[in-house]
Amino acid sequence: MNKDVIITCAVTGSGATQDKHPDLPKTPAQIADSAVEAAKAGAAIVHIHVREDDGTPSRDPDKFEEVCERIRASGTDVVLNLTAGMGGDLTLGPPEDPLAIDHAATDMAPASERLAHVRRSMPEICTLDCGTMNFGHGDYIMTNTTRMLFALAKEIKEIGVKPEIEAFDTGNIVHAQELIDEGLIDAPALFQLCLGIPYGAPASTTSMKAMAEMLPKGSNWSAFGISRMQMPMVAQAVLLGGNVRVGLEDNLYLERGVLASNADLVAKARRIIELMGARVLTPDEARAKFQLTKHR
Repeated sequence: MNKDVIITCAVTGSGATQDKHPDLPKTPAQIADSAVEAAKAGAAIVHIHVREDDGTPSRDPDKFEEVCERIRASGTDVVLNLTAGMGGDLTLGPPEDPLAIDHAATDMAPASERLAHVRRSMPEICTLDCGTMNFGHGDYIMTNTTRMLFALAKEIKEIGVKPEIEAFDTGNIVHAQELIDEGLIDAPALFQLCLGIPYGAPASTTSMKAMAEMLPKGSNWSAFGISRMQMPMVAQAVLLGGNVRVGLEDNLYLERGVLASNADLVAKARRIIELMGARVLTPDEARAKFQLTKHR
């Protein structure tokens, strides 16, 4: 069991949730304010996506910079973790015409462009989605080829931020080990075990335990489950020695029929952790545990 737990709050994500929650943070000001509220509730780390004003996904470096600067100017200390998963979205055509790519739903970008916002805003952490997978039902594929991942990992190291390896299944951990062996990711590596996304590893004890046991020796890790499995996976991660992630990216509800805020979800996770006899770490303690550098 982990007695010293770091909470990450995933503030808004990029999924099609903007019409499912009237108060989902969309603008840079809303995202920053929600991140600060989550930090005050106990999150040591905030994981940031940005959106257009209508709620659709964005990877605009200006929006990321505005969010980061608003959080930094708030006077509330929190570790910044920016997504670098955008720019690998491929939506194929129907089964009889797969090369009729849906260009409106496809966003494929060069490695350097996928990291432009990281280079500009200099967070402590950015994510590295370590694989390619069917991401829900349909024709959409989250696309990260082996060569793309080598290029992304190399550039993240050159920028000087810590990669958080997003592992959606066991094969992602195998590929991460190759990046570590090649010297592109420094040990101890940082992993986020992402559970419950169709068609990745399910949000279950069996999946989390198997993936945690596969991690390179000495790695730091967190885990989350989506939707109704968010809080059960909080408890499970702590029991297995990990840290936790909650937030509106992964789950919109505090309980059945009750929409949540990010601060609500962090506070609930904190209660679970403390009732289990563990304590929640501060941002500075998280930086020390995960060996992070605060650049600004």
